[in-house]
Amino acid sequence: MLDPRALDALTERLTSVLPPGLSALRHELQDNFRTVLRAHLEKLDLVSRERFDVQADLLQRTQSRLKALEARMEALERERDRAP
Repeated sequence: MLDPRALDALTERLTSVLPPGLSALRHELQDNFRTVLRAHLEKLDLVSRERFDVQADLLQRTQSRLKALEARMEALERERDRAP
């Protein structure tokens, strides 16, 4: 989800570098910048840092469990191979 404040700050920075002769068009250009930025950023399918961190933590726990299960399976296979 896009943070509206971050998007507003970015559009403000873009309009602040406009030449003085375009100051009359400032609000219109700001709206256009915001619309274009929002459309392109939504195409990127970005996630929030919080959601990324949650998924990274989940992946780490899953990998740990997988390693433990693999070690357990190898031990069981060794036992099976040793049995007559």
